[in-house]
Amino acid sequence: MSEPRKILVTSALPYANGSIHLGHMLEYIQTDMWVRFQKHRGNQCIYVCADDAHGSAIMLRAEKEGISPEQLIANVQAEHSGDFADFLVNFDNFHSTHSEENRELSSLIYTRLRDAGHIATRSVTQYFDPEKKMFLADRFIKGTCPKCGTEDQYGDNCEKCGATYAPTDLKDPKSAISGATPVLKDSKHFFFDLPAFDAMLKSWTRSGTLQDAVANKLSEWLDSGLQQWDISRDAPYFGFEIPGEPGKYFYVWLDAPIGYMASFKNLCDRTPGLEFEAFWNKDSTAELYHFIGKDIVNFHALFWPAMLEGSGFRKPSGINVHGYLTVNGQKMSKSRGTFIKARTYLEHLSPEYLRYYYAAKLGRGVDDLDLNLEDFVQKVNSDLIGKVVNIASRCAGFIHKGNAGVLIAGNAAPELTEAFLAAAPSIAEAYEARDFARAMREIMALADRANAWIADKAPWSLAKQEGKQDEVQAICALGINLFRQLVIFLKPVLPNLAADAEQFLNVAPLTWDDHLTLLGNHQLNPFQALMTRIDPAKVEAMTNASKEDLAASATDTGAAQGNGELINDPLSPEIDFDAFAAIDLRVALIEKAEHVEGADKLLRLTLDIGDEKRNVFSGIKSAYPNPAELEGRLTMMIANLKPRKMRFGISEGMVMAAGPGGEEIYLLSPDSGAKPGQRIK
Repeated sequence: MSEPRKILVTSALPYANGSIHLGHMLEYIQTDMWVRFQKHRGNQCIYVCADDAHGSAIMLRAEKEGISPEQLIANVQAEHSGDFADFLVNFDNFHSTHSEENRELSSLIYTRLRDAGHIATRSVTQYFDPEKKMFLADRFIKGTCPKCGTEDQYGDNCEKCGATYAPTDLKDPKSAISGATPVLKDSKHFFFDLPAFDAMLKSWTRSGTLQDAVANKLSEWLDSGLQQWDISRDAPYFGFEIPGEPGKYFYVWLDAPIGYMASFKNLCDRTPGLEFEAFWNKDSTAELYHFIGKDIVNFHALFWPAMLEGSGFRKPSGINVHGYLTVNGQKMSKSRGTFIKARTYLEHLSPEYLRYYYAAKLGRGVDDLDLNLEDFVQKVNSDLIGKVVNIASRCAGFIHKGNAGVLIAGNAAPELTEAFLAAAPSIAEAYEARDFARAMREIMALADRANAWIADKAPWSLAKQEGKQDEVQAICALGINLFRQLVIFLKPVLPNLAADAEQFLNVAPLTWDDHLTLLGNHQLNPFQALMTRIDPAKVEAMTNASKEDLAASATDTGAAQGNGELINDPLSPEIDFDAFAAIDLRVALIEKAEHVEGADKLLRLTLDIGDEKRNVFSGIKSAYPNPAELEGRLTMMIANLKPRKMRFGISEGMVMAAGPGGEEIYLLSPDSGAKPGQRIK
């Protein structure tokens, strides 16, 4: 057996100037699932983070609120910590960049770079606010675009025409802080000599540390030539003063990534046996991974490794980059109620619903992820309640009623348990590769097989027959064991469900290797509902509350503001109740599912609806490339749809499915206990 790995993991530092929202949570949930998987496998995996607590924006907000910057960042850190904890994000340490550890490490790295000749100085001409007595960053200058003439544009780019320019190119510039007309003023600035690390960066970015798409993007910047990086800001500024340079401060992006090191150092100082040098020294054999969004790639994959290289520390083993979050296919919007704060979500819904949905959508790439709220409800209800929890709820009652809650030993379907065992390495590989969507698909395929087997054996029918009690116990014992296997595979994503399942199963906390064994002659605890369905009304209440948040914070400012437009999507023409009641919706058993020769999108389904068989063509091939996995599954179909003649034959109905398309199409399933042919009303 191989030695446990030593892994240090970080997420990007949230800025201590606002609340956490669901876009932020995408990254922290993604990281937490990967860390939990590593710990589940027995590796030493340490997850640290911190609030990014420096910069002009924090200084100005604190001034506006009449409190010190230190009090502001303490208040925000308490809020952030609560949100992360309630979303089950399990940091080993959550610190702050405004810490003594970060001050010491930032000074150390800077002085090493300076002494090695990697710091240059020169005079810079910038806009200066004569009323606030401070130099103005680009985002604190507004004026008229020099290209298209649009007023009220920021100092680096025009939101209307997309032009980029220097702040000095703006017409009629004004300070966004005081409204005063800024004046040009010279100041000495300090620059990190990034071009000196060009060769190292070209090699390192192509060494497998980055996704291909990210490496390709970085190569564009590298090929166009790197520039020296301004790492200083003038007083007044909330941050760390540069050693030996009164009135000069480190730019926030200089000390922010060093905050990873500082948070870990803080943890080491409080944890016997945990050594900072073992993870950060140049010759360290430990692994180091950063999880970030695609908007900050240049800081993490160019500036940061160059700083580490130049100061004698190790570089990251890998950087995982994810895309942005959209909601219902659009940028998050406060007016539509889709700019949802973490706390607003938690006031209405379980964190594990979102954790699972993100897992089901997160692949290895940097594509944006869409939180489609209708699909969110359907997928969570179908997969977690209709498939996973359904197995335990189906079987537990028979074991408690028929055998006093004792799970008998044995294996009623060796071929099924072997399939679960054989699937484990592939699921683990998907987790390791951060391809959570693939892992969830493979786990749910196993859940489908387990449900189909239980439906085929129908213990609820056998329980009514004389002499069948032993068979009922054997079926349900294996059902509970298959449920246990699924919980083991899902534990990194659903830690609360796993804890509740462990209580029901009456077992110690499950580890990954527990999937190698089955329970037998084992006492279960009484079964209680492990998870409830999402009520769509709660989702609606959450979005309505988010609109109310907009009204309450109409005067707030921030980089993540929505565009303010109201969207009123037109509804389809109304139908009366009689027309709706005429739809004959039936439970159907998929007896056979197969590819259709010559069809790119279709599967041919042979459906049993109780008193007859139906042939239905369904355009779900992209979501179910292995159609055999559908066989034995219950779904829903419109049984009184007029037969349709197609090139491949007659389609005698329509099965019900949902999803955005492509691989993300899901056949709808009825509740547990449904039988083929039953009408759904």
